[in-house]
Amino acid sequence: MNVVGAAPGRRAAVLGLALQVVLVGAVFAGLYWIVQHALEVLRGRGVRSGFDFLAQSAGFEISEGWLDHDGGQPFWRAFLAGLVNTVRAAVPAAVLAVVLGTLLGIGRLAPHALVRGLCAVYVQTVRNVPLLMQMLMLYFALTQLLPESAEAVRLAPGVFLSKGGLSLPWPLREAGAFWPSGLEWPEQGGFNIVGGAALSPEYLAVAGGLALYTAAFVAEIVRAGIASVAPGQKLAARALGLEPGAELRIVVLPQALRLIVPSLTNQLLSLTKNSSLAVAVGYPELVSVANTSLNSTGRAFECIAIVMAVYLLLSLAISATMNVYNARVALRGWR
Repeated sequence: MNVVGAAPGRRAAVLGLALQVVLVGAVFAGLYWIVQHALEVLRGRGVRSGFDFLAQSAGFEISEGWLDHDGGQPFWRAFLAGLVNTVRAAVPAAVLAVVLGTLLGIGRLAPHALVRGLCAVYVQTVRNVPLLMQMLMLYFALTQLLPESAEAVRLAPGVFLSKGGLSLPWPLREAGAFWPSGLEWPEQGGFNIVGGAALSPEYLAVAGGLALYTAAFVAEIVRAGIASVAPGQKLAARALGLEPGAELRIVVLPQALRLIVPSLTNQLLSLTKNSSLAVAVGYPELVSVANTSLNSTGRAFECIAIVMAVYLLLSLAISATMNVYNARVALRGWR
């Protein structure tokens, strides 16, 4: 009986797999036809088209980032530098948003009315103001309200904040060495901050704006996740003699993760895509590089297609990573 029933099941599985392969092939074929048709239409109207410009010299420099780029290097390297700058802003912003949002979400359920009220004011204020306005306001505050570099504010030993940005200690690596031998500490000179690493006001406005804005949404996700845990679980933890902090860490948060992680994935995807607003404050991320390339080559369709493809791949990578995390950790709780 089992042998007879297994054969139709295998045929159905093979048929389902074949249909999925055909569907994926049809989707890629459709996309290829759309791109080729668009390029043919552009050529028919006398508009230069194609991706051959990627190998040509870009003719412009990118002012900051982990990947150096000057005007003599090709366009593809400029797009790569823009992508690196996008990741450079999005990853620290995501980490800060998750940490701050978790604290705010816990604060929204705190027994103290003042803490609950302050967290609620932050969430309701920040999430109801457009992100672009917050970025512009942060950029204005950093470049107009802070002192000059010669009179920089000393936040901590080796940490200075001024109109020129944020200066931090940075690992110092000797020539030919793989590991850093120490830290290079910034020092306040007569006219400027010398040494260490410097984060520009544009970068601080983008990373800070993304983190503060997304944290408000993460806070509501964390609050809803904690509130979804059955009251009996909390009572059981208290009956075992757990302190409030241990109760939250060992009993409540592991169960709340089942609801938090899927919604948190959506917020991380939104944060990455919202990084495209950085062009408004002059930070040279992917969209900014694409705009400059578009203006210098006239290849609007190609530049926009590259940006769309890169953001699609970034989103798929984030989604896949969070799905793995959800499957291996959230559904079983913390180990």
